[in-house]
Amino acid sequence: MNLQTLDDLLLDQLRDLYSAEGQILKALPRMIRKAGTQSLSEALEAYRQEMRGQVERLRKIARLLGIRLVGKRCKAVEGLLREGKEVMKLKSDPDIVDAALIAAAQRVVYYEISAYGTARALAEQLGHQEVVDMLQQTLNEESAADAKFTRIAEREVYPNIKALTAGVAVARAAGEETVTVVS
Repeated sequence: MNLQTLDDLLLDQLRDLYSAEGQILKALPRMIRKAGTQSLSEALEAYRQEMRGQVERLRKIARLLGIRLVGKRCKAVEGLLREGKEVMKLKSDPDIVDAALIAAAQRVVYYEISAYGTARALAEQLGHQEVVDMLQQTLNEESAADAKFTRIAEREVYPNIKALTAGVAVARAAGEETVTVVS
């Protein structure tokens, strides 16, 4: 793409986001099925529903600006999702899998926060206040999703892993040949 103006750059950023959202939406059902914790499954499903609204918001921005959002593949999210596929193959304790799912989800969220923030700043420089407002709404949603994933990790998943590893450490310290965890 030939980027000559801020308008060109904004279009490029919006196309990247549109591609990213589509890729993430396609990947989320597998993550939801893989989640072991009910609250993580519900948070991922809520995030998926929210993303549908974000895609619609991007379409509204495109109509408002008279642009098309097709024609670009977000390689950054493609890479993040490729890493996330490794998590899908984990054969580990469900809490470890959930911790890995949260890490993968938060990597995507942080990418989106960065990308939406950039698009929002460009729209602001170009005087597109309605676009700024819509992009800020998405930024707020992404930040809330990040906070929700962090709460689940800190309140449910990490304490379970800590208890699991403490039990393993105790069994090993006692010189046992087999590792058993007492819950």
